[in-house]
Amino acid sequence: MVVDIKRNTTIDLQPIRQSVSVRFDYDVCFTTGLFNLNNPMLASVIAADSLAQPKKVLVVVDGGLLGYWRSLIKQIEAYSDRYANTLKLVASPTIIPGGEAAKNNPKLVEQIHQLIDQVGLCRHSYLLAIGGGAVLDMLGYAAATAHRGVRLIRIPTTVLAQNDSGVGVKNGINAFGKKNFLGSFAPPYAVLNDFDFLTTLDDRDWRSGIAEAVKVALIKDANFFEFIRTHAQKLGDRDMNTMQQVIYRCAQLHLEHIANSGDPFEKGSSRPLDFGHWAAHKLEQLTNYSLRHGEAVAIGIALDSTYSYLLGLISQLEWRQIIDTLLALGFTLYVPELASESFQLEHPRCLFQGLSEFREHLGGQLTIMLLRSLGKGIEVHEVNLSLYRQAISLLAMSY
Repeated sequence: MVVDIKRNTTIDLQPIRQSVSVRFDYDVCFTTGLFNLNNPMLASVIAADSLAQPKKVLVVVDGGLLGYWRSLIKQIEAYSDRYANTLKLVASPTIIPGGEAAKNNPKLVEQIHQLIDQVGLCRHSYLLAIGGGAVLDMLGYAAATAHRGVRLIRIPTTVLAQNDSGVGVKNGINAFGKKNFLGSFAPPYAVLNDFDFLTTLDDRDWRSGIAEAVKVALIKDANFFEFIRTHAQKLGDRDMNTMQQVIYRCAQLHLEHIANSGDPFEKGSSRPLDFGHWAAHKLEQLTNYSLRHGEAVAIGIALDSTYSYLLGLISQLEWRQIIDTLLALGFTLYVPELASESFQLEHPRCLFQGLSEFREHLGGQLTIMLLRSLGKGIEVHEVNLSLYRQAISLLAMSY
């Protein structure tokens, strides 16, 4: 209450409530030979911006690519020359370390910020992020926090990035020993998936990304899981046609969830697309990131599926199909760090510390996704640690 001196009366200042609705639109595209001079996809995406051309473009490349794509930098520069009316490179492509190191080094974000400043990018300019999921996460965070948002075009180069992290709205880096402690929700301007980049992946990285496909299939689409299960041999043998089908369906399911779940920016306590991830994130940390993210996710899926089975949520047959599919894809489902569950709960190397860290990331109540059948998830808000220990023991003996 405040007093209106002129009228000698009191005025009740009611709260002012304003609702803001923001729409995001972005395309996820699929191609081969993205930087071939006769492939107009990238130029067309930028040309769709109706404002003045050419647009300033800063390119940052995952250094791990260059061992396999030695001519990539020259290709990008030649592409820029070919489509000079549409885009203009403001500097030679910048090369940064790939893998989880990109998310563990905060100086890299500062380096990208400095580059954006030096070359004069603005909110109508573009940062082209070319690389694996960790590089895309870091560059997305840098782009989202420069000028409160430079336009980001993601060019994912791994299976995991093309079917999962590269198509979503999350960006982030690791800090304080925790995954994605610093980050932002910022949709990309576009995602351009070039399947050619997958041909030079080593077997671990090819396989690693399939774990995220298994994850989304198990909680969203039983038919998709059946496709993966029956085509596991082809996927293991690196059949590109099969992999393209997996990536496409996986991207569809992720985008449908982002658009229609009602909580795309995770304002609540729910993380349905993170099935298997509470343990995966902790295992990555406990192994000093020697486990690929997808390898850790496969173990996390196996653990939470086993726990779902012990709870009586899924049948033994369904549990066995999940485990056998992961094994057929070539995943190892037990690592010594799982035995860290033998530590006291308060011990920093106890696997179950991952539960509190998972909850802390969103706040609110603990929310874990389990399975109630193949293709259908169920959220729970408390866990039985004794039963989880049994799940670990069963997993160790299951193959």
